[in-house]
Amino acid sequence: MTETQGSNPSRRSLIGWGGAGLALGAAAAGGAVAMAKAGDDVDPVAAETGGAVEFHGAHQAGIATPVQDRLHFAAFDVKTEDRDEFVRMLKDWTEAARRMTAGRAVGEGAYGGLAEAPPDDTGEALGLKPSRLTLTIGFGPSLFDKFGLADKRPEALVDLPKFPGDNLDRSRTGGDLCVQACADDPQVAVHAIRNLARIGFGKVAIRWSQLGFGKTSSTTPDAQTPRNLMGFKDGTRNIAGTETDRLKKFVWVGEGDGDAKSSWMTGGSYLVARRIRMNIETWDRTSLQEQEDVFGRDKREGAAVGKAKEHDEPFLKAMKPDAHVRLAHPDSNGGVTILRRGYSFTDGTDGLGRLDAGLFFLAYQRDVRKGFIPLQRRLSAQDALNEYIQHVGSAVFAVPPGVRDSGDWWGRTLFSKEG
Repeated sequence: MTETQGSNPSRRSLIGWGGAGLALGAAAAGGAVAMAKAGDDVDPVAAETGGAVEFHGAHQAGIATPVQDRLHFAAFDVKTEDRDEFVRMLKDWTEAARRMTAGRAVGEGAYGGLAEAPPDDTGEALGLKPSRLTLTIGFGPSLFDKFGLADKRPEALVDLPKFPGDNLDRSRTGGDLCVQACADDPQVAVHAIRNLARIGFGKVAIRWSQLGFGKTSSTTPDAQTPRNLMGFKDGTRNIAGTETDRLKKFVWVGEGDGDAKSSWMTGGSYLVARRIRMNIETWDRTSLQEQEDVFGRDKREGAAVGKAKEHDEPFLKAMKPDAHVRLAHPDSNGGVTILRRGYSFTDGTDGLGRLDAGLFFLAYQRDVRKGFIPLQRRLSAQDALNEYIQHVGSAVFAVPPGVRDSGDWWGRTLFSKEG
């Protein structure tokens, strides 16, 4: 990211940056940054040059946006009991996000200010391009136990039930709020989360976080379908960012959804995050035929059983009854459809010589009760894949609508009187 400097360092507070009131400053070095709108296909020029994704819009970027290569996801616990202080932090976060997604430094930058004060920006993204960074915020069920928000908790923001086979680690589960940072450069994504955590110091603290690589789903229909760590193509039938009708039907919260207390969510979505560990070593000793039977697709092409091409319409009854594709397909679930945006992860070993690796599953939907929950109930009870995976972390969040313009901020519809 390109460093920007203010002309008068003394304007900055000695205790750090209060970004909501600061001007945007100079554009990124080398001229205007190429912009790609959040719901558009990848602009080849923007992708090639590490261009920026537009931060403002009716919906938050990072949902229907073309999926980037890297992820840093963080869930936070709220530490302050002061509602006004928390709102000020959300406004500061919004300004910082606005700058970082445009390739600019936070506040007055990483150097050149008061020597006696910490810099406004941590500096590790100096000289890096925006890399299509998107930042997406969500609010967890536990947040509504604070700040007098109980009467604004949407009915659709339910606590997830315990599913068969779950072995959830409490230290990787839940959170009052989350931020999803996606970018094509991992350092850009990490820089973004690090700066938000720094700005929120004393008001919020990171509860858990997850780095991801190798996107496992695509929202760009013409792109090659990515593969998961089991070697299979993943997300063949995922909703594309250009399919406005399907997005409206399955992803975006509508005006008539829920009751008056959830009207602030109009234009938003609901996010389920699941850390799914794969038993890699067991899978790698499994025959190719069994692997293909487990998924219901061939490993080379990604074609469904009895079909030649990946996107050929599958004949579900040709698959084994417990095949993953057969059980997860909308036709097997009354049309249930979610937008997937997951990433692979590897986090060292478990101390027994086995890789701690798998899928960090991210799914957006209009209503968790009609999306993830019924789908996972079916999969957890019958899916042959369960022999090779285990859900070890879990969280659910209400993702508010987008930031409309330079005067808007994350969570305004929830926290402001007009919301």
